[in-house]
Amino acid sequence: MPFNHTGVSHTVFRLLGIPGLEDQHMWISIPFCISYVIALLGNSLLIFIILTTHSLHEPMYLFLCMLAGADVVLSTSTVPQALAIFWFHAGEISLDCCITQLFFIHSTFISESGILLVMAFDRYVAICYPLRYTAILTCGLIGKIGVIVFLRSYGMIFPIIFLLKRLTFCQNNIIPHTFCEHIGLAKYACNDIQVNIWYGFSVLMSTVVLDVVLIFVSYVLILHAVFHMSSQHARHKALHTCGSHICVIILFYGPGIFTTLVQRFGHHIPLHIHILLANVCILAPPMLNPIIYGIKTKQIQEQVVHVLFAKQK
Repeated sequence: MPFNHTGVSHTVFRLLGIPGLEDQHMWISIPFCISYVIALLGNSLLIFIILTTHSLHEPMYLFLCMLAGADVVLSTSTVPQALAIFWFHAGEISLDCCITQLFFIHSTFISESGILLVMAFDRYVAICYPLRYTAILTCGLIGKIGVIVFLRSYGMIFPIIFLLKRLTFCQNNIIPHTFCEHIGLAKYACNDIQVNIWYGFSVLMSTVVLDVVLIFVSYVLILHAVFHMSSQHARHKALHTCGSHICVIILFYGPGIFTTLVQRFGHHIPLHIHILLANVCILAPPMLNPIIYGIKTKQIQEQVVHVLFAKQK
């Protein structure tokens, strides 16, 4: 296929928001704004409670604190840009800003996946080796795990910056989306993007897909240990401690898997449905994660009540 080399490489792009629903942007912005406010307040409160409450300085809660921080970054990387498009038609974005945005979106998504894997490992150790739990998951190890998770995500996405910067964007500079993403931007290049496609695929397989497999293996081992417990009360307590984590896992990976299937097989589905589904993947986990842990974790419930209502008593 011949490339249309015009000698001009676009340095400014225009995000359209949700194409086909431009007249509904103001109404669509309402759930976006509400979701973002809930995500920002909920996760910030969660981080504050965990960091300031000594009794919550346990591995499970420290990993939850990391997840809440990643949720804040993920939602802040996307929603303000979307709201600017919906409210002010401010869809123009420079190439450098577009690459910066997709870097934080993709790296934070991989970070969250890594944190969920670590939380599965935490539950495995807590249930299968309860007497050695604190000896295995020391504060030093937790810190090292956190550093490794974030270094892995940023290290895997960092080469994408150079893979995109080498391209010449001489085709259309109109992006029918609310945010920038790797292949969505690369496909507007006149160069061959096979390297981008294969590198993006390898990153996905070696991070998110691998994490899903290891989480599945962790829960197989956990269930094997739980159903070999002699006490029914112990089985119920062990499963209850995993409940919140399982809900968050389904919430994080579920929409992503569904969106991937829709993109692969749903060619007859309108473009705006694809864009809305992609935004659900970004919006839903940060908004619902603190709610899930707040509802299902008694210690967090008590601290939330103490922080919000202590001054009124």
